[in-house]
Amino acid sequence: MPELRSRARRSKRLGDLQPASQPANQEENFLAPAQNRTRRRGRGNAAGVARGRGVRLIDLDPNPPREILPQAGVGAGDLACNKIEGVANKEIPMEGGSADKVMGVEEEPSSTPVPDRVQVGNSPMYRTERKLGKGGFGQVYVGRRVTGGSERMGPDAIEVALKFEHRNSKGCNYGPPYEWQVYNSLNGCYGVPLVHYKGRQGDFYILVMDILGPSLWDVWNSLGQSMSPSMAASIAVEAISILEKLHMKGFVHGDVKPENFLLGQPGTAEEKKLYLIDLGLASRWKDASSGQHVEYDLRLDIFRGTIRYASVHAHLGRTGSRRDDLESQAYTLIFLIKGRLPWQGYQVTDTNT
Repeated sequence: MPELRSRARRSKRLGDLQPASQPANQEENFLAPAQNRTRRRGRGNAAGVARGRGVRLIDLDPNPPREILPQAGVGAGDLACNKIEGVANKEIPMEGGSADKVMGVEEEPSSTPVPDRVQVGNSPMYRTERKLGKGGFGQVYVGRRVTGGSERMGPDAIEVALKFEHRNSKGCNYGPPYEWQVYNSLNGCYGVPLVHYKGRQGDFYILVMDILGPSLWDVWNSLGQSMSPSMAASIAVEAISILEKLHMKGFVHGDVKPENFLLGQPGTAEEKKLYLIDLGLASRWKDASSGQHVEYDLRLDIFRGTIRYASVHAHLGRTGSRRDDLESQAYTLIFLIKGRLPWQGYQVTDTNT
């Protein structure tokens, strides 16, 4: 692991984590290796997509990604790494709670309740039901069709995921969220969920998407916070395929981590397929008009991503590129197998080192 700074870092050890051992009879073939597929429909999940009926709450982004700007006033003692606690359950837990959280950064700016009923664009009318999760870029609820609907996924689904982002949130200062532009460019891309409808209703910008299944974080928890190398290898093949297709479209994800990879909806043909969600921090690595790599930039006072899984270049404030997604993917796989990363359990006491 390359050193981030030449000067010594003053830090304090918070404690070690010993992940529970994986049960001996645990099934390892949870996710089938990727195959060459040409079908593009609905092969992915949205930032804020959740599980189907009968499954408990999923926290899509329990410790949301952060964009730390100079004016945010992040100083000594503002950075903290959470110690992972929990035990394996017989069924997949939905509590989430993994990555390092930066304190003192603006959260959802409004407590305005979401509408009881939603209809955007040419969508059917949906009734807003239980909350599925909340992240740095909005909150997600189950939407149930008031009338009609016969499928479990797709635009005619009985239940969908409704992602709400308040018009006064940081990402909506100049209109619809930036994430909408990314989905417009990627809709139908392999491993990225389809957006069926979108629009504004009242104070909220709303995305209507497929409900998906548990995240890799949930799966890892259900296996006693340890995953076999063979299972991680199957996940790696599929995850790299998804990132490859995303990069071919000219984008980098910018926040690769276990919480942002979800399996398909339980009980469907998609339940063992992998999806990449949450495009709020995605950015272009290739200029759309010229096809050239974007210009290199260095901003030591800016950090975007999730501290635990972010690449060295991201911590140094450098322009995001394809290598950073792959580096974060490597950290994700190490975490799933080993149960921790070497830098977990440290609290930064001097952010200038």
